[in-house]
Amino acid sequence: MIRIDELLRAYRLGYFPMANPEDGKIYWCQPHKRAVFPLESYTASRQVKRVIRDRQYTVTIDKAFEKVVGECAAPRKNDSGTWISGEIAEAYILLNRMGVAHSFESWHDGELAGGLYGVSIGGAFFGESMFFRRSYASQVAFDRLVFHLRSRGYLLLDAQIMNPHLEKLGALEISHEEYMLQLHRAMKKKIVFLQAGEK
Repeated sequence: MIRIDELLRAYRLGYFPMANPEDGKIYWCQPHKRAVFPLESYTASRQVKRVIRDRQYTVTIDKAFEKVVGECAAPRKNDSGTWISGEIAEAYILLNRMGVAHSFESWHDGELAGGLYGVSIGGAFFGESMFFRRSYASQVAFDRLVFHLRSRGYLLLDAQIMNPHLEKLGALEISHEEYMLQLHRAMKKKIVFLQAGEK
């Protein structure tokens, strides 16, 4: 299993783990370009605002962390592999029990419809993965995450590697040098992700 102290140190230095889908071997990644979400300028799309206004989903925090990780680890439609190996999943489940990793879940009629999970250190939240089973479910969970991070004073929402979905949500790609500057500032903050009784 991944050593937890090594995993946390990696985040503070700008790395994150990914498993090779073929053999499960874990690699420490530090991309030359980094996807981040500017917390202050993020705005949900009109469709997501409508879904939120219509209260199509109920969003919770850390109610189903292991289920969210399991759904995120499941292979996508056009891909038989996953970068979230069993070893990686176990590490994040332990981080959740330690109060370091968190999930946001969207529920529809009592069923888990989508969600995301990530790691909170200092004033940074490192988004790991998201999934959905119903339209806009993950985006509603993401909107709640951004609202939560803003209210707590977070400085950095790291999305790791850019893809079309993240770009559609409003992610920007920045250089490694700029990312490390933002990370260094965020690590100086001391923020409690959840107060007692907030779940």
